[in-house]
Amino acid sequence: MPIAAHRPMRANTLRESCDSRGLGVNQVLGIDIGGTGIKGAPVDVEKGTLTADRYRLLTPKPALPAAVADVVAEVVAKFGGDGPVGATFPAVIRAGVAETAANVDKSWIGEDVAKRFGTAVGRPFVVLNDADAAGLAEMRFGAGRNKQGVVMMVTLGTGIGSALFLNGVLVPNTELGHLELGGKEAEKRASEIVREEKHLSWKKWGARVDAYLRYLELLFSPDLFVIGGGISKKATKFFGYLKTRAPIVPAQLLNEAGIVGAAVAAMEAQRSSP
Repeated sequence: MPIAAHRPMRANTLRESCDSRGLGVNQVLGIDIGGTGIKGAPVDVEKGTLTADRYRLLTPKPALPAAVADVVAEVVAKFGGDGPVGATFPAVIRAGVAETAANVDKSWIGEDVAKRFGTAVGRPFVVLNDADAAGLAEMRFGAGRNKQGVVMMVTLGTGIGSALFLNGVLVPNTELGHLELGGKEAEKRASEIVREEKHLSWKKWGARVDAYLRYLELLFSPDLFVIGGGISKKATKFFGYLKTRAPIVPAQLLNEAGIVGAAVAAMEAQRSSP
C-alpha cells in the first residue's frame, strides 16, 4: 500500500535508510514533479547527493492524473528498485491527498496522489509539497543546515513556493506564493517566469521580489531567508536589490533540492511507520 505520511519533519535528524533492490544501502529514489518537467534520481540520504544522473521527462499536457502517473512510472523504471519512493507535488498535500493544484490540472484536487503513483508503479510512495521537499533538503544538507529559529525558504520558478521551519521542524503546506501582492497573487508578479515573459530588468524584478520578501518578513519575522529555484545560481544579479532585515542566502542544492528532499521524506516516513 502507498505510504501517505504527513507528520512534523525535523530537518537535521539523520536516520539510516532501508535497503532497496537495485539501489545501494542509504539510497532512496526521489522524484520531483513540476509544471514543465518530471525528474528523478537515487539519493544518498546520508550525504544529500545524487548517486546517478537525473532522468527528466516532460510533464504531460494536460497534466491529468493518469498521464502524470504514467510518466512517473517511466522515471522510476529507469532506476529500478523496490523500496519506497519520495515524490514532490505542486499542491497542498495532506495524508497523500492533493487539496489544491498549482501548475497541474485541477482534476488533481481531492486525488490521493500517493495511492495513484503507488498503484501505477507497484511501490509505496510518500508525497509532499514541492517547496517543502526543497526546504527539507536545504535545511539538512544546504544553506539552512544547523540553523535555528524561523527559517523561510522561498523558491522562485514557474511559480513561487515556500517552506517554513521553526527550529528545524517543517511547518508544512504554507504555499505563500499565493499571497496577494500589488493586487495579484505574488507568483503572478515576482516569479522567475514572470521576469522572463515580461522581459523585466534585474533591478525591476528584484524590486518585486524585495516587496514580496518584506511582506513575508512582516508576517513571520524570519531569522533567515533561503532563496531557491534555478534562479539561485544568479543570486549576484538581484540580491543587491533585496533589503530585508533578515539575512538572505542562496540555496545550495539548486535543481536537485526537490529530489533530495523527496527521498529524505520517504526514508523518514518508512522509518516511522509501524
